[in-house]
Amino acid sequence: MTNLPFELFLGLRYLKPKRTFVSVITLISLIGVILGVWVLIVVIAVMSGFDRELRDKLMGMNAHVTVTGGLIENHSELVKTISQTPHVKAASPFVMGPVLIEFNRHVQTPYLKGIDPRRETGINKLGGYITQGKLDLDGEKALIGRELANQLGIYLGDKITVYSPRNFEKRGEEVYLPVELTVTGVFDSGMFEYDFGLIFTSLDTAQELYGLGTAVHGIEVTTDDPITVAQTVARSLNKQLPPGLHAQTWAEMNKRLLGAIQVEKTVMFFILIFIIVVAAFGIMSTLITVTVQKTREIGVIKALGATPGKILLVFLLQGFVVGMIGVMIGMALGGLTVHYINPINHFLSQVVGIELFPREIYNFPAIPTFLTTGDLFTIGGSALLICTLAGLLPALRAARLEPVEALRYE
Repeated sequence: MTNLPFELFLGLRYLKPKRTFVSVITLISLIGVILGVWVLIVVIAVMSGFDRELRDKLMGMNAHVTVTGGLIENHSELVKTISQTPHVKAASPFVMGPVLIEFNRHVQTPYLKGIDPRRETGINKLGGYITQGKLDLDGEKALIGRELANQLGIYLGDKITVYSPRNFEKRGEEVYLPVELTVTGVFDSGMFEYDFGLIFTSLDTAQELYGLGTAVHGIEVTTDDPITVAQTVARSLNKQLPPGLHAQTWAEMNKRLLGAIQVEKTVMFFILIFIIVVAAFGIMSTLITVTVQKTREIGVIKALGATPGKILLVFLLQGFVVGMIGVMIGMALGGLTVHYINPINHFLSQVVGIELFPREIYNFPAIPTFLTTGDLFTIGGSALLICTLAGLLPALRAARLEPVEALRYE
């Protein structure tokens, strides 16, 4: 300790634990900093994980750019034109709409999507999500999600009856019959919304169900990069598409959902940072008490030649040291919690007897986490800055003390 700079040596000496109320306040403040950093890391990691996983799932089941805006009659020519656009890797027509399915006297109302299997492999990751069966949609066949299969007790080879809005229309004496589709595959995308509410069939079957003839509802487009290039491609397509049609990126189509997560992440950061602010007030009250108790010592030190800047630094370093210890312990606990968050969730669910992270609500089988170096620096730096600034007011008071007044006061 004797080799330490004077300011740091004196600051650590004043922070040395004593059996006083001031030491208790310091300990409470330190615990507050630890808890604040700990909770912040866990919350930000979970929110970032949700954002990352959601983007992956959305891009896994959706095209980078989607062209819609009414029935598209000449889709073959339009697909060819879109495919020749720079940065476009693949384009495929689709038909999509709500249907009613019946199996074994059970009814559900998912969305049905008609695709061209030959082109769809370049559009999304559907083929990689199939856990049972295979991607076979030739004829009247269908792929269904794992959650829907479990809910209705559907197995490979079973036939499901599909009703479209057309089946409930009556045009004179003409009656449209539902279609029976054979289940040839079960997919698991990891998102409950898709695994329960979406089934796939061939483009021809979907066109027949909706009575579209050769028309389609839209065209899906894959680009070189879904983040940086998709927006450029969408703008380029909007300049050349026929009137009534519009190209949107996957992010634009899901901007409310993605925006909500980003807003929640930002709001949670500012709310939880107040835990550290409260702890900083504890540090400030401790240092104010120390400056009052050490008034005579400060006067003696200044009389011996210590500059106001050195005295100021003594008390700023006290807040810095408390903050540094709190940040380091908080980061360690936060990192461990993030690493073992799913075993912890499983344990707590068993203890309380309630599933704390239900799959059907949050769309994910496990709690996703993702922690970047930038998030760690932001959290740690903010906590350290707040704790250091907490010592500014008492430090200014101590630095302004006149040696004569300080000694006379004592």
